[in-house]
Amino acid sequence: MVTSPVNLDVGARATSRNDFGDLMRVVRTEGLLDRRYGYYAVKIGLTLLALVVGCVVFAVLGDSWWQLATAVFFAVPFAQVAFLGHDAGHNQIFRSGRANDRAGYAFGAVVGMSYGWWMGKHSRHHANPNHEGDDPDIDIPLLAFTRGQSAEKSGFVRWTSKHQAVLFFPLLLLEGVSLHAAGIRAVWRGDVKARWPEAALLTAHFGIYLGAVFVVLSPPVAVAFIAVHQGLWGVYMGCSFAPGHKGMPTFTDRKKLDFLRKQVLTSRNIRGGRWVDFTLGGLNHQIEHHLFPSMPRANLRRAQPLVRQFCADRGIDYAQCGLLKTYSFVLQHLHDVSTPLREQSAPAR
Repeated sequence: MVTSPVNLDVGARATSRNDFGDLMRVVRTEGLLDRRYGYYAVKIGLTLLALVVGCVVFAVLGDSWWQLATAVFFAVPFAQVAFLGHDAGHNQIFRSGRANDRAGYAFGAVVGMSYGWWMGKHSRHHANPNHEGDDPDIDIPLLAFTRGQSAEKSGFVRWTSKHQAVLFFPLLLLEGVSLHAAGIRAVWRGDVKARWPEAALLTAHFGIYLGAVFVVLSPPVAVAFIAVHQGLWGVYMGCSFAPGHKGMPTFTDRKKLDFLRKQVLTSRNIRGGRWVDFTLGGLNHQIEHHLFPSMPRANLRRAQPLVRQFCADRGIDYAQCGLLKTYSFVLQHLHDVSTPLREQSAPAR
């Protein structure tokens, strides 16, 4: 089923304007916004240890096609470092914004992403999730997430949009390259606040990464290593971020919804245990994260039943499903949105 713009009448908005304040008091009382320094110390330490172990294995194996297994492994800690950068960007790790930003720049440098570029893009997403025209996460040239977007496609992007349900996962193989390229462009154009420090960090990342790969490996193995590593990292990142909003309602007037409903109705949670928390970097608790972006990742699971009950008491739809089910929703939504493109190109009978 294709989701349609969400509406909320004036009376409902007036009645609901204090809902988020009530929920905030519940969350604060439970201490769920308190920093979790011990959790992050262990999380960061183990993630960096995994990277170091991978680097040691890479050096020991040398020029071998077995390095493709190392490339597969590296996709996981790279994604975990990116998740830590996401947490830092939301001030989840430290109390000080400056300390979180310093950590964010460091994590971005490890994986070759511009923290400043990502912060600007992600802040716009949080302010207007699934808002056509304002949410950069549903403004992807090769895909269409609404019927309005599909009608605007032409040329090659019209073809990719027409077949987007089939192409979605293959296109994610390019997501890693896209993240690198977008950050480099932003730094090159001076679209980020710390332009020169970020330029230095990205230069260091690619110098060390490419230098190590091409010094240790022969050219054919090096190219294959980069393709496998960057491709799988992109798939991992895309599969982690897509379930939270794709296929959920979209809207075009930010005044239609109060803050609580705007965040809840456009987000979807993923059921599962702590292995899902680890695999998706806490983004499986998308609703709680969007309501309380600075809440430490480790507290989102504790907040989930409180938020769900709060929404149930006020008749607010709270979307949650299993991991595989959510991907079927995403693919079905992409298929439905692109239906007009396929119908227009179908031969007349």
